[in-house]
Formats: sequence, structure tokens, C-alpha cells
Amino acid sequence: MKTTTHTLRKLKNQRPIVAVTAYDAITARYAGAAGVDLILIGDSVGNTLLGFENTVPVTLDMICHHTAAVARAKPDSLIAADVPFAEAHYDFERILGACQRLMQSAGAEAVKIEGGAELAPQIHRLTDAGVPVCGHIGLKPQQVYALGRYKKFGQSPEEAEAILADALALEQAGVFAIVLELSDATLARRISERVKIPVIGIGAGPDCDGQILVCTDLLGLTPGYVPSFARAFAAAGEEYRRGFEAYTQAVRNRTFPSKPEGAATAPIPPQATGV
Repeated sequence: MKTTTHTLRKLKNQRPIVAVTAYDAITARYAGAAGVDLILIGDSVGNTLLGFENTVPVTLDMICHHTAAVARAKPDSLIAADVPFAEAHYDFERILGACQRLMQSAGAEAVKIEGGAELAPQIHRLTDAGVPVCGHIGLKPQQVYALGRYKKFGQSPEEAEAILADALALEQAGVFAIVLELSDATLARRISERVKIPVIGIGAGPDCDGQILVCTDLLGLTPGYVPSFARAFAAAGEEYRRGFEAYTQAVRNRTFPSKPEGAATAPIPPQATGV
């Protein structure tokens, strides 16, 4: 059954929500087939797939490109797309235009916007216009240059109260869910209990209404540093390496292609040809 913002909201207090960040049709097909509830096309595509150091260089065009790839897979998961760096801080016409592109042209079914109470008026206007919005509070990676580093949020009483106020303001603005990133676990439980919409955690402890991880982290594809809150549920990176090594050796040893592999014995679909 297709997940919608309505069915996602109904999962609160029923069972944990499963969300992943993914960026392409192949991954989206596997995630959808596994029963993932929400696929987010995150601006983390910048530092996972595109080679950037952080999410700041990711543009709206890039997010649209990857969102369209996920949408073509037609997963039963709800498809949400990140609104990239700075876009949500322009005037309303521009942010509405960005969301319109993500939904009408790229195929997103919802958008995610980083920001708390300061963006609640804009988000309220978006939800009034029919744009389903997922909030994002706690650590906001788009602000990494302003912060100077990544850190856990909500450990002081003042910071915790500010993040709770953000959550309440976003709920009032009409968001259908909130992503809470790298926040104190006690605060995460408090927010999850306080708001009536799902709170999806990443590095925010076990008591949120759901969890989200980046696909490269959970599949064991991330080279180098992996956040301490992430867990690899597969060793796909090692399998990739073995596959490439076996292919390299087969070509160099002239064992690939074999005679049957080198002879076209049946019509080849057009999409299967070319490099």
C-alpha cells in the first residue's frame, strides 16, 4: 500500500516509522520493496555521492535531478525531497516556486525544510498552499559554516527549550512530521511525547516515533568516517570491492567475456546497450 502523509501520521503510537535517505532509482526500488515508509532525497547527496565536504554546495537543480530518479522507481514509500541551502530563507514566492518544481517537475510528494520557529510563518503559508512539509530541527547541517562544526543539540536547558519551541511552532504551522537530528535523547523523548505528529530521529536516541539513516551508511558503503549513531546493516562496500576485483581479473586474464557472453543470441533491448 502506498504511504502518504496521512498514513505516515497515523503510524505515530502504532509502530516505529522506517525512513531512509536515498538518491537513485535502484536504491529506491530496493528500499520500497523492503517496506521502507519514507524515502528522503536529502541534500546529503552532496557529501555522500557528489564528493562535496558538506551539504551547502547542493543546488535545487541537483535535488530535482535525484528526486526524479527516485520517483521513476515508483516505490510505495512516501517520497520527500530536501529544500537545499538558503532556499527557504528567500521570499515566499521563491520558496513556493522551489517546492512547485520539486513536486510538479521532479515527482516529490513532500518536501523537507531545515529550520524551526523562525521559518514557521513561511511553512504555514506553504502548507496552506497544499505543500506537505516535513520539518527538520536539532542539528541543521546546512548551517555548518555558521556553527563551525557538527555537534549534539539540546544538552543545556536553554537549548532544549528552544528546540522544543521549534517543534511546537512547526506543528502549529502544519508540518506532517519532524526530523530531529543529533539531539539529546531525553529531549527527543520529551518532544515525541509532546507533539501529535511523528518525530523521526537521526542520532537522537531510541524513543522517537521513527528513525532515518543515510543509505550509504546503513548499507556499509560509506568510506572513511561514519557517524557514531549510524549502524551498517550490510557490507555492500566490501561486496562492491570484490565484484570490481573479480571483474578486473577476469578481463585481464581474458576469461571475460566467454564465448557465450560474447555472442549476441537474442535481441537486446535498446536500454541495455551503450555505456
